[in-house]
Amino acid sequence: MVQVDVFWSYAIGAGFGTAAARAAVAEPVRPLLSDRRFTTTVLFLSCVFAPSGLWLVWQFTGWETMHAAPTTADLPAWLVATFAMTNVTQGIVGYCVARHLWRSGHRYLSWLQMPLGYFAMFFVLAYGWDGTGYRRFFAPTTAAWRAGEFDPLGFLTSPVALTLYGMGVVLIPTMLWLQAGWWAGDGLARARAGALLLVVPFSLGLGTAAVATVALRTLGVLPGLLACAVLVVTVFHPRGLAGLLARAFPLTTRRSVPAPSAA
Repeated sequence: MVQVDVFWSYAIGAGFGTAAARAAVAEPVRPLLSDRRFTTTVLFLSCVFAPSGLWLVWQFTGWETMHAAPTTADLPAWLVATFAMTNVTQGIVGYCVARHLWRSGHRYLSWLQMPLGYFAMFFVLAYGWDGTGYRRFFAPTTAAWRAGEFDPLGFLTSPVALTLYGMGVVLIPTMLWLQAGWWAGDGLARARAGALLLVVPFSLGLGTAAVATVALRTLGVLPGLLACAVLVVTVFHPRGLAGLLARAFPLTTRRSVPAPSAA
């Protein structure tokens, strides 16, 4: 969806950036544009991720815009062009931020960029801007949304969902295979790294966003925001669930290179 892809792109780029920074610690330090893993990330964003978003905008405009724009005629050309661009540029930003943090010795903060991006993505998806994000998601057409229909099971067999399945078969395995390969080593097998990379978005991202959405809808804005702040700090603290999952990754550098103190 247009409203969430900016965060999704950042999360993807950050995931690539942290994995690439760790994989490169035993290699000579190279400028960003000479970093072959950065090139791989940009190619993935521009050739796999961005086209999927444009496909959805063109084919399912209402759903892709969370029913803010029912048809392509309701979308200005500059907005579509900006959407296509940010699907790449925000991933580049995520990569650069994670890479810089890792090289500065802030390894946990570098790793955290990925789940934080997924949390923001899923929060917008679940809450939206008015608490109806999840209802907008499960309405495959603007007509269904305007009629007040809420049929999650029916959505699973809708043309939107079937298209998402097809895209996911290409996007997700490719992303996991690349990132897991960069993480593999120092006792972490590629298959296990891929499984961990799949767990992180759904536990820290979707799980935390779902609880935050329920808190906001049941407690109201001000108490809900306070509860969300406590939730986010608790989950993403180094001693929280995020810290527990981070310890499953080898955040320390390879033995052959002296490591700066971890943040």
